[in-house]
Order: sequence, then structure tokens, then C-alpha cells
Amino acid sequence: MITLKNKALTVTISELGAEIKSVLCDKTEYWWNGDPAFWSGTAPLLFPICGSLKEDRYTHRGKTYHLGKHGYARNTLFAVESQEDDRVVFLHTSDEKTKQCYPFDYELRVSFTLRERAIEIGYEVKNKSGETMYFSIGSHEAYATPEGIEEYDVIFPECETLHSNGLCGPLLTDELIPVLKESQVLPLYERYFDIDTLVFRDLRSRSATLRNRKNGRAIRVDFPDTCNLLIWHKQGAPFLCLEPWNGLPDVVGSSFELCEKEGIIALEGNGIYRNTHTVTLL
Repeated sequence: MITLKNKALTVTISELGAEIKSVLCDKTEYWWNGDPAFWSGTAPLLFPICGSLKEDRYTHRGKTYHLGKHGYARNTLFAVESQEDDRVVFLHTSDEKTKQCYPFDYELRVSFTLRERAIEIGYEVKNKSGETMYFSIGSHEAYATPEGIEEYDVIFPECETLHSNGLCGPLLTDELIPVLKESQVLPLYERYFDIDTLVFRDLRSRSATLRNRKNGRAIRVDFPDTCNLLIWHKQGAPFLCLEPWNGLPDVVGSSFELCEKEGIIALEGNGIYRNTHTVTLL
């Protein structure tokens, strides 16, 4: 485990998956603890896909590959490339094992930097080959809601009219389910998660704040480089995930071609992709 500290925060991160395990601020824990009775994850990194592929497979250059939900980065041991008191950079590099399910040469860096009461989380993907690399990347951070999610709102800086995508199992459908109309405030209800996940592809805002409407406890997630926001909750569990994704699960009826996936990132040969989001304790 790696521990970062500044005057306000103490953040613990596991080398397995480069996954945040604890965020303490003013002696208060803001992070989900990973209780396996509900969900053992705390903040898994989604790479090289976000969500599920149809039949857990895809094709590239005429060959079929198999990848499970959210890819394999969350189960990969990262190396610590550099470390300071308030910053760490983790590195994962493709190898023969990764190429069995994902045939690209790359370096994946994940950085965590403390800035007062904020954690800046950066993703960098370096394509180490001359061919175009196709991937998705996203975060899955879980915030503690000890009072239950129905004590909380999600607040957007812009007035939103939101529709969540329908789901057929783990795949998206063409159905659009109305969730919010011309408002900045989305009150949370357990019933929203009968379908498992809220998938917002029509969000105008590039930040979202999870706030307890009684005591004011709040976390803001800023995601200027991300186009999709998913909200996930295990019904009855004391946590909520706000998930900025550059990528999406497969759509029912989509092809198996990796380059045709909705939301897929096409990184040119020898190119570098960067994406940053920030979690601020308010």
C-alpha cells in the first residue's frame, strides 16, 4: 500500500489495480471500505474496456479476442514509477499475457496528486507501436454514504434533462428512460438501481457533486476530459459510485469489431492519450 499525505488528506492506494482504498479528511472516512458483503471494490480502474462486451469478445484484424467486464487493469499489479509525500505515479506495461486478450503494445500510467482537499487523478496511455490502438478507460470510485443514498442528492452545475440508457443484462439498449427534467438536482432513490446503473450520455455538465441534504457532507467530481457519466449503487449498500467513462458497454445488436465500438478511443501510432479527473472533499 502507498500512503499520500498533505495537511488536509491522508489517501491510501493499493498497487493492485492502482486503486484508492481510503480517503481520510478531518478524521472522517469519505471512501467506501470494500465490504465484500456488498461489493469488494473501492475504486477500480476500467481498462482497456468499460463495461461489458457482447459475449465477452471482440474482433481485431480478423482475430477474435476475449475480455471480461471492465477489462483487466483492476486485477493487475502496477509498479510504482515515482513517489513523493503528496504524489505517486503507477506504471503498467503490456506483456505477452495482456496480448493474449488485447493485442497492443502500450504503457499505462495512473497518477494521484493531492492538492489541498482534492485528489487529482490522471490517466496516460502511450501507444508503443505504429498502428492505431483502440481502447476505453474509466473510473469507478465508490463514495461512502453511511446514512443511505436516499439522504443524498447529485448536483450538477448546469440545468440538465437526463435520460438513462436501458439495459439488457450488461448491454445497452436503444431505450431512453427519463430521470431528470430541467433541474440541477437529482435526488437519489433506491428504485433507480432496479436496472443496475444509470447511464448518462447526454450530460452537459462536466462535474457532479454528491451531497447529503441534511448535514452538507459533499464530494465533487470534476471530469473535463470525459463524455459519459454512470452512477452505480448496490441496492441497500452504504455507498454510491460516480463514474466518468470515456467508453461504454456494448449496445445490443452491435458488431464485434473493436474499432466500431461506441465511445472507443482511437490512439494513433506512437501517440499519447491523457485524461484527468479530480475528486474534491467539500
